[in-house]
Formats: sequence, C-alpha cells, structure tokens
Amino acid sequence: MTRRLLLGYLSLAVLTLLSLGIPLGYVYGRAERAQIISSAEDEAESVSAFASLSIMAGRERRELPHRARHCAERIRGRVVIVGDDGRLLATSHRLSAAESRNLVSRPEIAAALRGRDAIDVRTSTIGGVRYLSVAAPVVHGAELQGAVRLTVPTDAVEARVHRTWLLLAVGGLAILTAVAAVGLVFARWASRPILELERFAHRLADGRFTTPAPVTSGPPEVRSLAATFNQTAARLEHLLASQRAFAAEASHQLKTPLAALRLRLDNLEAEMTGHARDSLGAAITETDRLARMVEGLLAMARLEESAVTPEPVDLDQVCAERLLTWSPLFDQHGAHLALLGDRVGQVLAVPGAIEQILDNLLSNALRATPLGSTVTMVPRCSAADRRHLPARPAWIELHVIDEGPGMTADQRRRAFDRFWRAPDAPKGGTGLGLSLVQRLAHASGGEATLARAPGGGLDAAIRLRPAHRAAQGRMSQGRPSRIGLPRRVRGDRSAPGSAPSPPSVRSPA
Repeated sequence: MTRRLLLGYLSLAVLTLLSLGIPLGYVYGRAERAQIISSAEDEAESVSAFASLSIMAGRERRELPHRARHCAERIRGRVVIVGDDGRLLATSHRLSAAESRNLVSRPEIAAALRGRDAIDVRTSTIGGVRYLSVAAPVVHGAELQGAVRLTVPTDAVEARVHRTWLLLAVGGLAILTAVAAVGLVFARWASRPILELERFAHRLADGRFTTPAPVTSGPPEVRSLAATFNQTAARLEHLLASQRAFAAEASHQLKTPLAALRLRLDNLEAEMTGHARDSLGAAITETDRLARMVEGLLAMARLEESAVTPEPVDLDQVCAERLLTWSPLFDQHGAHLALLGDRVGQVLAVPGAIEQILDNLLSNALRATPLGSTVTMVPRCSAADRRHLPARPAWIELHVIDEGPGMTADQRRRAFDRFWRAPDAPKGGTGLGLSLVQRLAHASGGEATLARAPGGGLDAAIRLRPAHRAAQGRMSQGRPSRIGLPRRVRGDRSAPGSAPSPPSVRSPA
C-alpha cells in the first residue's frame, strides 16, 4: 500500500511538472528567438538608413566599410551591403570572388533588392554554426539604392534555451525528490495502521486474537475503522466463547439423559407385550435418532467454531482404511463395497474431514442401496492444469456411487440443507449428514456435489485441491495403476475374511 500511495503522489507531481515545465520552456525559447530577431531587424534598419545617407552623399566607399565592421563587432555577426545592381559596396569580413558574385543569388538579398518593405528573416548553417539572416532594402524615398544583410549567430541563444531546459529538468527532479520524501513519510503514516489492522485481521481469522489493534495513529478514518474492528472482534470472541461453552455443556448435559432414557427403555422391553412392544421399539428408534441428531449438531457446532488450516492428507490411505472398516458392515446388510480408480496421492483437507465425509456418504449409500448391489468409491484426478510444467491435476475428486433409487434434480439441490430429508428416504436419518459433508468440504477448500449415477443411483462426489506435487506422474502414463490392496480390501465379493467391528458414524444423514 505504501508503494501504491507513493506512486500516486509521484504520478500527480510528474503530471503537474510536465504541465507547467514544458509550456514554460517553449515560451522562454520562443521569447529568446523573438528577441534576437527583433534586435537583428533593428540593426538592419539602422545600417540601411546609414547606407542610404552615405550613398546619397557619395561617401559609401569611405563610410560603409567602417560602419559594417563596427556593426558586426557589436552584434558579433557579419554585415554585407550591396548596391542596387548587386555589386558589393561593403562587408565586415573577407569574401572570396565566388561569394561576392553569388551574393545576388542569396534568397534574402534577392528579396530585399526587389524592393520589399518587409524584413526577410532566414536561418542557415555556416561552418557548423547556425546563423539568423536579416535582409533589408536600402531606399531613399521611392528609389531603391541597394540592400543590407546581417547574419547573427544563434549559438548563444540556443545555449541559453538549453540551459533553461536543463534548469527546468533539474528543478523538476529536485521537486520530485522532495515530493517522494514527503510522500513516503505520509504514505507510511497512512498505511502503517492499515497494515497493522491487516495483521490483526489475519490473527483473528486464525483464532489468535488476544490484543486489540492500536487506534492511536494514522488518519481519523483509519482510527475509526480500527475501533470498529476491535468492537467486532471483541463481539466475535464473546460469541465464539459462548458457542464453545454451549457445545461443551450440551455435549455433557444432552448425552447423559439420552443414554439414561435409552437404558430405561431397554429395561422395559422384557415387560412389554403386543402393541406395547411395537410402541417401545418406535420409542427406542426415535431415541437413537435423537442421539444421532444431537451428535451431528454438536459436530457442526465444533466445525463452525474452529478455523482449522487444511493439511496434506493421503487420500488413498484414507479410502483404504474406510474400506477395511465398512466392508464387514456392508456384508452384513447383503451389499458390497469396492474401491476402484487410480492412485491420487495427497490432498489438502481439514484433519479428520475426509474420514467424516466418507462415513456419512457410505452410511447414506448403505441405507439406500438394495440387496446384492455394490457401492463404489472412485478417487480420480481431474483435467491437468496446463499452467504448470510438468502438468498437475487442477482438482482431485472422490466419488461414492451407489445403485439405489437416486434423487431428482430438485432433491439434489436441496440435499445439503440442514434437516432436509427426501420424502422416500429410509427411516432413521437426521438430515444433517450431507450438510456436514458440504461444510467439511468447504472448510477444506473444496466442494461437495450430487449427480445422477450412470446406473440410475446417486453419485456423491467431493472435490479437493491436490497437495504439492500429488499425482503428477499418473496423469501422463498410459496405463493407470491400481491401489495395492489385498482382494478383500478391494471389495472382492468372494474372498473370505474376518469382519472388524462396525464403524462409528459421526453424523449419518
């Protein structure tokens, strides 16, 4: 910000200096040239008047050479006087025979011999020196007697003009230096509290806000902003503390009575008969659903109150662990769980987020999938990002595909809302699982989507960012590699194996 403010000050100063200095330099140069032309015209008229009197008195041979030399010394130039027939009458410097013969061919002398009243001004270069030529006719009454030509060197005038431009440039640089020094002080004074406020905002975003931002320096608007920021941060800190206290208290106060209620209902089961037993079973089911709902709400509250930085997580390893954990439970329900696709490497995710996402998605798929069908986990890399060499995947996706009834397009749009459940959804859900999946995906910098599976079921996918150089080599290989797991771990239906304990789903939908 300091650099941008300083650049703005310097740009404004440069624009002002150019707007003033360039016209001033041009005006001064034109004034100097006009002054030397005016002086040369006056001298030419003076010599012309003197030459007219000398010619009338017949003393031109004696007086005119002296007058020409005297005038040339005064103007530091050259003076030539010719008669009406073009012959040389007087000169302040030596001329060769060819130059004497060619005087009449000079444009300014020829114009003066034609009797023009106007002064003819021309510029020429003689011996590398620029000269200003002024020619005037020598007349007496209506009679043309000759012409006078003065050549005045302009190097002194050009030197003064160049010196003026140099002074303007040096003065402009001095002014710019002063503006830069003053602007730097002002820019630092204005930007320092904003940078401090930015640092405190980052600390607040990371959950490390301990001291308020200073409000004693900087412009009044920035001090007011810092005071408002401190009030907002204090209120947010109070709200987060209240939410943490609520989550901690609710976790204890709600779980204990629910567990006691479930225990009492279990104790009543032996004494119930007939329709009372059915009502007791429904009460136990609703109690379990309420316990899962409380657990889901507490999980979402803990997720919203914490700002966890995503970390590299090995997606292949997490998928393999979830496959080992969930396969026995799928077998008990007459379904199968498979893991297909390529190795994708590490992704950026909140610690523990991918496990919770897979638990919720697999729990939903298990309830929706019919007997004998298969639920498939498919990790894959999306299209490569051509901005990086070698090419890296722009995203890494994890799909959980079931063969159940699926959802309509409108149901898929509403599926991530809290407490929303499809009209034909199996009993026992709370409507919080997919909402928690979406929030975990967002916290990890990704996205969760629902789509229609090719076979008619539901394709639930999460898209996450790759970590570092994950999956670089596999995008360019012709034959994708398989995840190196035993056949039972890969979801093979015929391979035997011992069944581990069922997973503990944190918040099923």
